[in-house]
This record gives sequence, structure tokens and C-alpha cells, in this order.
Amino acid sequence: MEICDLHEFAEKLKNKFALPGAASPEDQLKPDVAALLVAAGAKYGLTVETRTETHLSEHKVRPDIAIYVGGLICGYVELKAPGVGADAPKLKGKHNKTQWQKLRGLPNLIYSDGREWSLYRSGERAEGQPIVRLYDDPTETGEAAVTEEDAEALERLFWDFLSWKPNVPHTPSGVANYLAPLTRFLRSEVENALEQSGSAVELLATEWRQFFFPDSDNAKFADAYAQTVTYAMLLARLSGAVKLDPTEAAKTLDSNNGLLARTLELLGQPEARKELVVGFEMLQRSLEELDSHDFLKSKPDLWLYFYEDFLAAYDPKLRKDYGVYYTPREVVELQVRLASELLEDRFGKKLGFADDGVVFLDPAVGTGTYPVAAVKHGLEKVRARSGKGAVSARARQMAENMHGFEVLVGPYAVAHLRLTQALEGAINDAKDSAEADEKLGRRLNVYLADTLSSPNKAPPGGLDLTHKALTREHEAARKVKQFGEILVCLGNPPYDRQQIDPDDTTTQRKGGWVRFGDQVKGAAKQEEQGERPIFRDFTEPATKAGAGVHLKNLYNDYVYFWRWALWRLFEQQECGGIITFITASSFLGGPAFVGMREYMRREFDEIYVINLGGDLLGTRKTPNVFNIQTPVAISLGIRSGKRDKETPANVRYLRVEAADRAGKLALLEGLNEIKSFALGSDFRRLVRPILSKVQCIILFLA
Repeated sequence: MEICDLHEFAEKLKNKFALPGAASPEDQLKPDVAALLVAAGAKYGLTVETRTETHLSEHKVRPDIAIYVGGLICGYVELKAPGVGADAPKLKGKHNKTQWQKLRGLPNLIYSDGREWSLYRSGERAEGQPIVRLYDDPTETGEAAVTEEDAEALERLFWDFLSWKPNVPHTPSGVANYLAPLTRFLRSEVENALEQSGSAVELLATEWRQFFFPDSDNAKFADAYAQTVTYAMLLARLSGAVKLDPTEAAKTLDSNNGLLARTLELLGQPEARKELVVGFEMLQRSLEELDSHDFLKSKPDLWLYFYEDFLAAYDPKLRKDYGVYYTPREVVELQVRLASELLEDRFGKKLGFADDGVVFLDPAVGTGTYPVAAVKHGLEKVRARSGKGAVSARARQMAENMHGFEVLVGPYAVAHLRLTQALEGAINDAKDSAEADEKLGRRLNVYLADTLSSPNKAPPGGLDLTHKALTREHEAARKVKQFGEILVCLGNPPYDRQQIDPDDTTTQRKGGWVRFGDQVKGAAKQEEQGERPIFRDFTEPATKAGAGVHLKNLYNDYVYFWRWALWRLFEQQECGGIITFITASSFLGGPAFVGMREYMRREFDEIYVINLGGDLLGTRKTPNVFNIQTPVAISLGIRSGKRDKETPANVRYLRVEAADRAGKLALLEGLNEIKSFALGSDFRRLVRPILSKVQCIILFLA
């Protein structure tokens, strides 16, 4: 940087600050700091443009100056009053600390008070860039405040800042961690906009609640907005989009995911984007730099961790609340393997999940781990029995037969990507090398929907095109709940016991339709409306057995999913089916679960339980296959058709013990068939009497 440019900058500040005026110190700095960066860019042969922001309350976390190089967003400048300093993490005062927590997610950010200058990359000082502190305060001494050394140091900092380009990683884990702070910043912008009465974002949130997610408070909407935009843009980029403004990205998404396309258009309306410009434009610029070709070459297993990695970096508490934990491969493959064996032995489906009429559903599909494993296992059977030439047709059939529900847009988008890759990969791997690759050419039956919401309430009609796409998604999911024969329901549903103070009248109770039924607000009591929630089948026997005082332990997400799965497979159809979940193991012996256990033994012909232990809170600690402290168990139940409900199901029980997590997973990998569940006689001694009259095997390993 030429010393004369810095002299001119310093003199302007001195003259400006010598005048009386009402403008804030930051606003007085803006035009001259912006001009200094434009001049610096010109010296480097760069076309630099600036956009300055006002510090109105509705933009309280928006940085003061946005910098564009060659028409593309490059970074931001946050200004402080002279004398405050530019060491952002150490600035004092609640406002400065809160602001830094918001802005630190930006990948290219300058802090300055006119005298001090610092450059930050995603919350860390840029490598090799110390804080530049001018010789004196330019607002007081003008050109005497700067030296040749100051000019050289500031030139290095400006060049580093203006030459920045997004350095987007090439692996799923790297991209997950890169996107997390950008998504978090966009969420904070949405939260701020929602505080402003009449803002476009507030109106958008009202629409969102009115038509689709009535229980979304401001925090939930802000999170849904940020994650939806992030993952819609990511999927569009990986689908070939070059420019990621909402209109262009939506066009790319249209062929295979009309829901995300329409949702992105809805959330990316111009008026809303203006209120969220900083978060939106930096996210867009970064994802446009993603090398989709290299990224898609990543090993499929790396996708197993993607959303868990993202959520851990984006919001660890949210991750815990959502129960987003990667299910170990050995667990998933065992559940798929055992379900496939039962399909073959009890239903005559020799190709397992790939056989005719084998419709399967994951009601908490997450990133698609279970359906991907089912596809892999089923197509391996096809290849072994009929050769690779039969794989393509079976893969396309499996695409029609698989279904999934997911309430979070992030894993929903990843599930679509992973399943499409798995199916198209299988189709094209079976082809001769000279043949051109084929596309799946259809959208998957994985829906952005709440499993526990009512299967009876139709979405509203008479909506515009954008809302109709969302309505179609909800209606398609509702039809899956009501109609058709599902032979296998499998997965890892969330497990979280909701604890709410009795006086709390604002927090939404979990359980949805399963727990509460189709309540009509303001109408007569539920019993008088003629409806009995299906969850009563679990609660009433417990109350009659004198366990009512323990019922609080029953109000857990995984219990709601178990009741829903039993309803869907055995009360909506007569063909029977298989349910296999890995969940918390509290239902095996807790007194609150007596009704649940009774109901399961009435509905199934046989039940298989693999108790994996994992209690890290009790006196006898055992390793857990998850990174959690709650003991877990794999359960698998089968019913071949109509059933005598007065004859309780046989229960076979296996307890897996090992010195560590790896040992347990190795044991699971070695369980190849249900026939390995031998019969034993020690069960009564090892579990509570409530589970007597069962068959079991106990496996111990030092």
C-alpha cells in the first residue's frame, strides 16, 4: 500500500472527527475505510466494490461493510469506535461479546477501530497476520499517525483479505465442518429478522406455521430456514448447478426433488433475502466453489458421519436434543441381515429386501443408513442368485419399494443423495464398461414428514405452486401411513424422555397423534369426540398394574415410534410383517413399560432381543456402542399374518458383553443368523419376572 493513500485516509479521519456531529464513530469511519480498501484493490489490479450497512436494530449483527472483488462477495469489515481496539475475542462489553459470537463464523472478516486492524478466518486469527496497530490514532494526529512500516503491514493484511477465495474441503466430513459456522450465522440473521415486527422473514415464518409446521417457534423456524437453505444449495451444487441463487438452484433440483426446489424458492424470496443478505451470499459463494466431482467420489461410508459431524459443529445441544448419533455399521447390518433371514424363512422372499413385494420403511430415516444397507444386502443376493444382469431391474424396483420419513431437512437431503448414489452405483456397476451410465430418473419415496403426526388430517387445499409442492410431500407421507402393505419397518428412532415442569404451559408435548390423537382445539374432551389415542394401549395396563407413578418414564420418543410401528404393520394391514429397532433398553424391565411389553407379546409371533448394555451412569458401567450413556438393545419382532392375541409371543434374549465397544461390535458382526439364538434357561434369573416365560441365550465375553 502506498504511504500516501494511508496519509490521505488518516487526514480525512482527523478532519472528520474534529467536527461536531451526531453520527456514530463507526458510521464516520465507514466511507473512508471502504475507500481505502477500494484504493488498495486498485493497486493490486482488483476491482473492489463495497456495500455499507446501517446499524439499525434490525441488523444488529450485520457487519458494517461488505467487500466484493470482481463482483463476488469476498468478505466483511466490522468497525469499532476509535480506541476500542480490534482484538475481537477480547473486546469488553455484552454487545461486543455477543456480536463476536455471531460474526466469528464468517470466513473472511476484518475488525478495525481505525488504528488497529485484524483479520479473522472462521473465528481464528489469519495465519501469519498479527494485529496491525498504527503508530498513533489517526482520528487525532492525522498523517503523523502512520509510518512506512504501518503501510507495509497493512498492505500484507489487505492483500490477504482481498485475495481470499473459499477453500472448501473435498470430503464429506470437511464440508460438514466448513458449512456449520456459515449455517449458524444465517440462523442468527433469521432470529434477528424475526424480532422485527412486519419483516419479510416474520411473514414467511407465519406462512410456514400456518400451512405446515404449526409447532415451530421462532428458534425452530430459524433453524429450519438455515438448514433448509444450506442443504438445498448443497444438493443443487452436487446435482450440477453452477450458480446457486434460489431460482437457478431450484431449477436443478426440480427433476429429482421438487420439494427442496419449491422450499428453496419459498425461503429465498427477494424481500427475505435482503434481510439476510450477509448469511445468504457467503453461503452461496462458498458452495459455488465446491468441487462436486471430487466430492462425489468420496467413499460412501464417509457419508455415514456427515450430518452428525455437521450438527456437532453447528449446535452440539441441538444434536443431543435431536438424538443425532451415527449408528455403527455393525448394528445396522445385523438388523438388516436378521430381517432378511426372516423374510426368506417366514415369507418365502428368497431375495430378501430385493424380492417382489418387499416394501420397507424407516420411520426415522436420518441420512438413509438403513435403506442403504438394505439395498446393498438385497442386491448382493440378486447378484449371487441371478448374476449382475439382474441387478439393474431389481435396483429400480427397490427404489419404488423403499420409504422413509425424516423431520429434519439436513439428513433428509443427505438421505436423498446417499440413496440415489447407492442405487445408481449399483445400476451402473452392473453394466459393461463401454455402456453409458444411467440415472435413476425418479424421486425417492423419502419424505420430509413427521412420523408421529396424524395420518387422518389432509393438508389444506387451494395453495400456490410453492405451497402445493410441500402439500404433496405431506400428503404422500400420509398415504404411506394409511395405505399399502409394508413388510419391514426398521431403523434407529430417537430416544429422549421429555421432562417438563407441571406448570409449564408453553413447551410442546411430544408424541403427536400417537399420544394425543386428532384433538380438536376448543372442542369437547377427547373421549367425547369419540377418539382414543393409541398410546393408551401402553399406559392403561401400567396404571391398572399399579405402575402409574412410573409412567413419566414411558413418555419417550422411542416408545412413541414403537407404538406407531405396531399400529402401522398390524392394525392397518393383515399380511403381518417385521419390526426391528435399536432403542434404549429401558422397556425390557422398567415397571412403566409393562403395558408396552404386554402389547408387543400380543401382537408378535416371536420377539428377539439383543441387549447391548452400555449403562455409563450406574454402578456397573458397561461399554456402549453409541457415544451416549443410555443402555441400548436391538429388538426384532415378527408376525406372519393373523394372530391369536391370547397366546403370548415367544421371546428370545441375547445379552452381549465385551470389554469394550470394539469387542461388542465384533460380536455383532459374527451373528450371522437367527438360528444362532439357541435356547437357554437362565433368563428368569437375569431379568425381571415381568418378562418370564421366554426363551433365551446369554453370551458373555471377558
